[in-house]
Parts: sequence; C-alpha cells; structure tokens
Amino acid sequence: MPHHFSSTVKSFTTASGKTGQLYSLPALAKKFPNVKRLPVSLRIVLESVLRHCDGKKVTAEHVAQLANWQPRAERTAEIPFVVSRVVLQDFTGVPLLADLAAMRSAAKRLGKDPARIEPLVPVDLVVDHSVMVDHYGQKNSLDLNMKLEFQRNRERYEFMKWGMQAFDTFGVVPPGFGIVHQVNLEYLARGVHKASQRGDKGALYYPDTLVGTDSHTTMINGIGVVGWGVGGIEAEAAMLGQPVYFLTPDVVGFELKGRLREGVTATDLVLTVTEILRQHKVVGKFVEFFGEGARTLSLPDRATIANMAPEYGATMGFFPVDEKTMAYFEGTGRTKAEREAFEAYFRAQGLFGVPVSGEIDFSQVVTLDLGSVTPSLAGPKRPQDRIELGKVAGQFESLFSKPNAENGFNQQAAVFQTRHLVRGFGAPAPAAVPQAPPTALGAARQVVEMVANKPTLAAHHAPAAASATAAVRGKPDITVGHGDVLIAAITSCTNTSNPSVLLAAGLLAKKAVEAGLKVQPHIKTSLAPGSRIVTEYLTATGLLPYLEKLGFALAGYGCTTCIGNAGDLTPELNAVITQNDLVCAAVLSGNRNFEARIHPNIKANFLASPPLVVAYAIAGTVTRDLMSQPVGQGKGGKDVYLGDIWPSSDEIHALLKFAMNGKAFRANYAKVTTEPGKLWDKIKGVSGQAYTWPSSTYIAEPPFFEHFAIKSVVNTPYSTGARGQNGLNASGEAAVAPSVRGARTMALFGDSITTDHISPAGSIKESSPAGQWLLAHGVQKADFNSYGARRGHHDVMVRGTFANVRIKNLMLPPKADGGQEEGGFTLYQGPRGAAGVGDKLSIFDAAERYRAAGVPTVVFAGEEYGTGSSRDWAAKGTALLGIKAVVARSFERIHRSNLVGMGVLPLQFKAGDSWSSLGLKGDEVVDIIPDARLTPQSEAELVITRADGSQIRRTLLLRIDTPIEVDYYRAGGILPYVLRQLLGD
Repeated sequence: MPHHFSSTVKSFTTASGKTGQLYSLPALAKKFPNVKRLPVSLRIVLESVLRHCDGKKVTAEHVAQLANWQPRAERTAEIPFVVSRVVLQDFTGVPLLADLAAMRSAAKRLGKDPARIEPLVPVDLVVDHSVMVDHYGQKNSLDLNMKLEFQRNRERYEFMKWGMQAFDTFGVVPPGFGIVHQVNLEYLARGVHKASQRGDKGALYYPDTLVGTDSHTTMINGIGVVGWGVGGIEAEAAMLGQPVYFLTPDVVGFELKGRLREGVTATDLVLTVTEILRQHKVVGKFVEFFGEGARTLSLPDRATIANMAPEYGATMGFFPVDEKTMAYFEGTGRTKAEREAFEAYFRAQGLFGVPVSGEIDFSQVVTLDLGSVTPSLAGPKRPQDRIELGKVAGQFESLFSKPNAENGFNQQAAVFQTRHLVRGFGAPAPAAVPQAPPTALGAARQVVEMVANKPTLAAHHAPAAASATAAVRGKPDITVGHGDVLIAAITSCTNTSNPSVLLAAGLLAKKAVEAGLKVQPHIKTSLAPGSRIVTEYLTATGLLPYLEKLGFALAGYGCTTCIGNAGDLTPELNAVITQNDLVCAAVLSGNRNFEARIHPNIKANFLASPPLVVAYAIAGTVTRDLMSQPVGQGKGGKDVYLGDIWPSSDEIHALLKFAMNGKAFRANYAKVTTEPGKLWDKIKGVSGQAYTWPSSTYIAEPPFFEHFAIKSVVNTPYSTGARGQNGLNASGEAAVAPSVRGARTMALFGDSITTDHISPAGSIKESSPAGQWLLAHGVQKADFNSYGARRGHHDVMVRGTFANVRIKNLMLPPKADGGQEEGGFTLYQGPRGAAGVGDKLSIFDAAERYRAAGVPTVVFAGEEYGTGSSRDWAAKGTALLGIKAVVARSFERIHRSNLVGMGVLPLQFKAGDSWSSLGLKGDEVVDIIPDARLTPQSEAELVITRADGSQIRRTLLLRIDTPIEVDYYRAGGILPYVLRQLLGD
C-alpha cells in the first residue's frame, strides 16, 4: 500500500551537486504548522515516525500526535521510535548476544530456521569494559593489563567471534581501541544514513539515530544525534525490528549565556549543569541546549555535557547540528561526501543551527550564565552533589561525622586526624620521564584566580599529606588516614573524549614536574583514554612523559576505574583500611561515584576534571584546601600552589590542533578490520548459525526460553500470585498473573538505590553466593574476574543481584553504634511457623527458600530507585530471584522500563506515602492488586497485613506506562514477546 505521507518525499542537493531524497519535515509542516516550533530533538524523532508510518506499528495518528506536540500538555501518548542502529559495550552486549543465541536455540528446538533471528539494523559492539588496572605507573602497564584481559575473557571473546560470523549485521570493535562512546563519536556516527529505493528514485537519506546498552550513550547527543541508553532487554527489541516505545516527553530548554571564565573546564560546567537539572527534576524528559552560550561551546564540550544526561536524570541532553559539528566531522576524518550529505540534509530539513531564545517552544526553560561556573568536584557518593573546589576539604570533614541518612560516614570526629602505619609498602615506582621532544609550550607560570571573589591560589600553609617515615630497600613505611587519596584516575568517556581537559592535565603535569612535585607511589594512578587518538596527541605535544613521571602511565583503552575496574589495592592498604574503618578517597575524571563502585574499600569518591585529578594525586588528600593551601612541596621544599601549575586557556588552545587530525583518525579506525591486534587474531570461536553452548562459567544459555511456546497463555492467575520456574505456568507456557498475593518483603530500601546497588558489579567476594558457586565449579579465587565480565552466565549474576557491599536493607536492625548494616542481606520472613523465620540470610539464599515454599516477594524503596547505569541484570536478576513487584516513591526511566520488560511490576507510592510512613518492618504479608486490564498508569491496591492481623490499604500508581508495555508484561516479558513476533507464521 502507498505510504500515507508519500507527498512529503522531496529531493535535496549537496554542495557538490549530488541529489538525494528525504521525508521532508517542512513539507509536513504545511499540514501541521506546529512542526516549525518543535524542539529540534523532537523533529528528528518525528522524521523517524513519519518515515516508518506503515499503518501498523506506526500509524498516521502517531505522526499527527507528535506533530501537534504542545509544550505543557498531559503526557499520555506513546511514540514508536524506530532507530537507525544499535551500539553495545561488552558488559551489556555479551548478555544481549547470549539472549539472541538463546532465541536461535529456541527456534531450532521448535523446528524453525535459526536465521530468522537476525538484527534488522546495524549493531556495533565495542569491547571497552573488560580491561582492569592491575598494573599501573609503568610504561608497560598497557601491555600487561591487556594480556591479563585476554586471559580472563577468552571465553567471552570466543563467543563474540561466533556472533560476528553468525549474524550479518553484527560487528565488533576489538579491545584496545577505546571507550564505546568516544568510538561512537569519532567513528561509528555517520550523521546521515542512506538506503536504496526501488526503481530510479535514488537514495533515501535519514538521520543517524540509535539506542545503546549504556546509559551514557547520550554522549552522541553532542553532535546532534538523537539517542539514549536502554537496557539490553529493550535494545534487543530495537535491533529485531521493534520500535522503541516511550511516552511523549516534555522538552526542557536549557539556555546557555556568556562564556566560561579563565581556569574553568568543561568538567566544572557539566557538574554544574548536573546539579541544576537534578534540582529541576528532569527524569524522563528531553533536555535541549540553546542560546548564544551553547553556540560558543566546542563540540567535545557539548559531548561532555550530553554524556552526563543520566546523572541529571534526563533521557537526552541534546545539542543541534551546526558549523562546529561539521568542523568536528572534518577533524575526525569523515569524508567530504559524508560531510556534504550531512549538512545538506539538515539544512533541507530546517534542522541546522543552534536556536536562540524565542525560536523554539519548550515545556520549561532553565538558564545558566557560563561566566558563573566555578571549579568544582562532585561527591563523595553521588554525581549531582557538586562542591566548589575551595569547599571540598570542609565538606569532607563535615560529612565525616554526619549520619548515613545525611549522606555522611557516621564516624567519630575525634579520630578524623588519626593516622595508621603501613609497614613495608612495596608499590611500583612511576616510570622515569624521558627527554621530551621540543614543543611550542610556553614556560611562563600563571597564577589563575579560580573563583570570583575568592582568594587567589597563594600564601597559606598546611600540614603535609602522608609521607614516607622510613625506607628499607625501596619499600618505605607510610602512614594512611581519613581523606587520603589512594586512587587517582584519568578515566571515563565523559572527560577522556575531550582534548581540552586532557591537554590541561598534561600541561599541569609538565608544570608540576618542572616545579619538583611528585606523587606518592602508594597512590594508584592511571591514564585510560577514550581512544588511541588521545595517546597520539599527548605524545605529539610532548605531554605524555610528564604524566608518566607522576604515575599517570597509559593503563588501558577502556572504561576502567569509572566502571569499577580500578583493580585492587595492595593487601597492606586493604588491611589497614578495613581494620580501622578508614574513609579514604578516590578522585577520578568519571561520571559515576556511587558507593562501592570504584573500589569496595574506598568510601569517598570524587568526580573531577583531569587536571584536578593530577593535582589531588600530588596533594595526596582531600582534606587540604587547594584554593588556599599548597598542592605540595617542590624543589628545595618550596610550597607550590595550584595557581602556579594551572595551565592558561591560551596554552590549551595552542595545542588543540594536535587533537583534530582527520588523516590520523582514518588511519586509526581502519585498523579495526585490518589490524585488530595479535591477541584478538588468536581468539577462535565456534561456527554455525546456532550456538552450541560449550561448558563455561562465563557463558551459558539463559533460562528465559527453556520451555518457550509460540502460543502463549496470558493472564493466568496463580493462587499466590507467584510464577512457576522461569515465569511459566503448569503447561509450560508463558503466563503472568495480574496480581501479587501472599508476598513477603525481600528488602526495605531508602532513596537513591542505584543499579550499582542492584546489579552485580565489581569484584566477586570469595564468601559471597557467587564466589561459592564459582569455587564449587572449579574456579580459583585468582580467576574470579568481575561480575561485569561474567554477565553472560545467569547462575553467577542472579547470586550477585543486590549483593553490593554498601547496600543498606533497612529491614536489618541498626548496629551497636547506630549505623546501618551494609551488604546484600535480608531477614527471612515466611511462611509463618516455618523453620528459620527471622534468620539473617543473603538475599539470594532467602530467595531460594521463598521459591521452594512457593512464596512471592516484593521490594519497597524510596525515591530515584534504579538510577545509574542501564544494567539489564538489575532487572533480570530481580526477576530470577522471584521478586514480583517493586514499590518505590519514584523510578529512574530505564530501570522502570526494564522491570516491565522482565515481567516485574513497578508501582509508585502516591504523594505523601512511603513504606516508612506506613510503618513497615518487613514482617508483613503483602498483596498488590492492579487494575485487571493493566491500564497504563492506572491505580493498584496495596494491602498490608501485619503480624497481629490488622490491615492497611493504600492506592498505588501502576508504572506500566504505555500500551506496548502492557503487551510485554502480559507476554511474560519483552523477550518472549519479540521471539513470538519473529517466529509466528
């Protein structure tokens, strides 16, 4: 049948005279004049809806609804958004590939052609989350870390190699090339795509859009590409032809005015933006930046701000395409033809240029004067908790003795300055600095006034940080105390993709070395850039040797410390920390600093710009005010202040030309296929269209399709509201009960429970259920690897769900000192009269007992449940534990969607209600009865039966938000829903 909007197909011409066709938004605006006032981000989504209008999944009504978007309307309509491609990182990509392989296995068991399971859009997996900082501070750290990476992850990489040969549209960027988001910016993003059409119509062009299995996929918004992070569950549906469904969003306009001041970095700006937007509660909304100030920002600065959209809670942080976007595409090696098509297409669509005030309609407008931004850090537990640089020491001391409920550390103030001896510490010494090549770097020192109306960085003294007290054969004794910096890492996509802050770090290192400053060798320092290009320009500018001199040697190309791959501290340091309950610090140029994410023994984690990471490594403590006290003592014991070594904007800008070399970018990324590396070439995978599932503790066939049937029976209620094994009814068919009855509480959580708390992440403790399982299967402790690396094996992952060492289940009684017990434990509560009621168990062990007794479980939580990385295992593990519902005061967007996708009910307390206001203790019986039709965002009844038989009834909001989510839930989850779509005859 003809396309409903075929009249909107128009031609456009590039600067070189080449023609193409497009679905014209200006033509659509003749029927819907409101299109001209839509935010740019929504117009790009509208183009996809228009182009894919087939009368089935996408209808003319969908086009009309979005074209008529009103800034402050009630949000009830859903948008079916078909993306151009999907991007994966390996931690989330491997379980997604395992699910695809399991779908093919299910198809084969049913006598269907496994090849019917094939991604319908291009899928790129970038291996960037597997390298760990085991070795640091030495020139060969990269080689040593990569060899360990391949030893640990051989089985995973073999599985990826199978995927590359099994699927036509699945590609892999091997280890050692960079972080997925920087690779996406520099290489994968095309600006526009084109598709051939029947007859002589020529090529049809359309914008680059995507979803990715990492919440920081939003970094791509910095170059005008619409895309955001989703869980692997939702990404699978997108790659298999399903639209990404989401509620029509509010769009918050963020107007930027003025310019950044001298000494202020893009990191300082993004931490400020994060703080402001968290206060404006933009969860589930688009944020679109506009104004004269936005026009002044460089493309990497825009990408830095876009990257942290998950931290400020937005679905996207979008910057429109303009001349700076085109310059970035040229500087990163895109061809002239690509650039011309990109620019001509966006101009023809009326999408080129950053709007100014009054040109666009927004749901609300937030304004920031760039000149008001000050040097900042964020922490010590959340990225939105910004602290001005001059207030970091005071804030840390204040939080030190505050209770946990106030984001503090619950320590006695009297022990704040106590130090503890560590004997015979033997850390590798930093590499010696070789003679740097001559550069145009100025030698002048400049004192920068960092903050308006603040003292310049000069003239006050402070006690030195921990220093060597003895030296025996190169193994000095040291002292360690609260606030000591033990990890200093230049890491994460947010900042290592931005040349200005990396060059600033290199310049600061150069000035510091020349001043005679050093970093204590027990501080774990690392440099993990976002791509090999970074190393090239740091080498070309002569700055890399100075970073190496301070211990910041190249440790890997990947998401290391920010994802929890910092590697371990020495046994001596771990022992003194744990024995004395020390609150030590990590300073990293990352985007996440949630509890236990960086290292289980490091309690205070601060986000900072790369130059401040180097400065704090030199200082060795966060208890020193770097605005007024010296960073350290240099040659001759002379005090050196931050202003003495802080680089000027002119010095940074003079070197930026080394970072934008199109020829170097093309040569580097050509090696993805021509020279992927000897270690990668040695990896051999099995062949064939269906995976054979060889025995492995890394990869196993997930249980989601074990008894899959093409015909499903939906809404089959169970007397207890519980599902059978793997969500199946007695007939072996998928079924989901519309209510949860007779449930017990697995956990009572407070606010800001992140996916880091829920999903297995970081190292695996030997005493944990996952560690015990690995030992029982012949894996030695040294070979445990991380939870992230083992995401392809459900038996490991379900045992690690809710096992975070810093998670606080408030069912457990307080400790003797009034603090809350930490760790993934619960009190087993049922059934009444059964043995073991009241036992303290790991959440996994309790779940096994509940499952054996046929008792469903629920989780209660506070605000912002599920913030953080878009980890599908946070939802998969929840489902496999037998948890049927999560009741919270509010949810993060991706995790709420993923819970629905795994058949877990998300429900929200009405205003004024919470589990604490209801006086819940965790020993109650819980019934949840939603609307029988599961109407999106309808009311559900919560019935609480206390131990004495009394009852409380409250009304909840069902957070199944859209009609398609109802279908997913009724089908037992998104995976069986999609598989039935693909295999149905």
